[in-house]
Amino acid sequence: MVDPISPVLEVSGIHKQFPGVKALADAGLRLFPGEVHTLMGQNGAGKSTLIKVLTGVYQPDGGSILLSGRPIAPRSTQEAQALGISTVYQEVNLCPNLSVAENIFIGRYPRRFGMVDWRAMRRQAAALLQRLRIEIDVGKPLAHYPLAIQQMVAIARALHGESRVLILDEPTSSLDEAEVQTLFGVLRRLREEGMAILFVTHFLEQTYAISDRITVMRNGEREGEYRCAELSRLALVNKMIGAPADAQEQGGAAPANGEHARGALFLRAQGIARKGVLAPVDLALHRGELLGLAGLLGSGRTETARLLFGADKADGGAIEVEGRKAAFANPRDAIARGIGFCSEDRKHEGAILPLSVRENLILALQARQGIWRAIPLKRQQQLATDYVKWLGIKTAGIETPIGALSGGNQQKVLLARWLATEPGLLILDEPTRGIDVRAKQDIMDYVTALCRKGMSILFISSELPEVLRVSDRMVVMRDRKACGEYRRGELDETSVLHVIAGEGA
Repeated sequence: MVDPISPVLEVSGIHKQFPGVKALADAGLRLFPGEVHTLMGQNGAGKSTLIKVLTGVYQPDGGSILLSGRPIAPRSTQEAQALGISTVYQEVNLCPNLSVAENIFIGRYPRRFGMVDWRAMRRQAAALLQRLRIEIDVGKPLAHYPLAIQQMVAIARALHGESRVLILDEPTSSLDEAEVQTLFGVLRRLREEGMAILFVTHFLEQTYAISDRITVMRNGEREGEYRCAELSRLALVNKMIGAPADAQEQGGAAPANGEHARGALFLRAQGIARKGVLAPVDLALHRGELLGLAGLLGSGRTETARLLFGADKADGGAIEVEGRKAAFANPRDAIARGIGFCSEDRKHEGAILPLSVRENLILALQARQGIWRAIPLKRQQQLATDYVKWLGIKTAGIETPIGALSGGNQQKVLLARWLATEPGLLILDEPTRGIDVRAKQDIMDYVTALCRKGMSILFISSELPEVLRVSDRMVVMRDRKACGEYRRGELDETSVLHVIAGEGA
């Protein structure tokens, strides 16, 4: 690819390794003036690590960074900003109790005679926001304004000084459609001024609405750089997940299990939604049925699961469990109604590493019974011993800290935690991520067997062949919406990719 304009920022051959993990391998990126460049990739592709290298949070083990043709090596975010590389993160990292002007200039207030020049600060803050065509009272506390305006304030803060590169890390994850359009209007104006903008997102619609150029990352490497107009949505999805170019000729994955009779309706969700996070979604799960949720990271899969489990509060919609209305104020309410949830975040929302296998395993059951009805130690020991045997958990003993187990065995303990509650519905969010092939097969075989015995399973996975293989029905999600529902055999891997890409089934 030949470009007549030289890149403002050119990153090449970047390597970064952490203990036991190779995060980046020969990664690279080029940012051109007057362009919005979108960085795409699945979870674990290396996007966040690359951004942290660019902004001085991490120092690379190898490779080079050129800014306007000159080598740089920022060792902190302050150094990166002084060089002209500014970043706005997914979560607005500002102080809501301070005024808009104070947030823009915090840590670098204009001074006069050794004192903060409040009048100059407000004037300069208003001028920065005027550049973004945002007119608000900069003297009011930031908390008075909606999230979209707070994002603009964060951008104005990033633009203070001689910024040449603006990095936006998932800036639209909490914005509704109108707020996204407001942000895009600002980005287009900055693009017209010649700013080089790196936009990180998981949303295909947004990528094609704002991007001039796309870099795809996979497994810590740069898969390729493409002009947006020359890359179809289907091709982009294929490159992100590593599907072969000739996927059309491969056909669908053969089901591991034949059709079986499903039982009575266990759960029905109608129009459950959360502003800026998930558009209204309808779901129904029968006993003895495995429902798969397919889609890219950020498509709304996990958000749907969290609403069903009461981990997040829905803004609208209704849930019925076994024909009775259910209102989940928190996960304890969902557990009481027979719902279990294995989170994708095993480290932060699953295993409590210092506690033993036994203690981790009985947590959900104890939560359901309440703090005044302690589970007798002998029963705890019997439960732990039985599940260690049934699931083939490799551990020195049930009192071994779970942190001493492999990832696959930790995942089996977490699965056992929810099975011990004998749930009517078990939600599994990426239950096989980061574990070896044998452990994956063990877990899925056990889950499928439970489903055949009458348990409802909601299964979320980024591995399309796995979802296709085990699902009785599948709901495909894209950009926070459910795009279609299909029975076993109606979709193969190729047609799922078409739906995810927005090109129909």
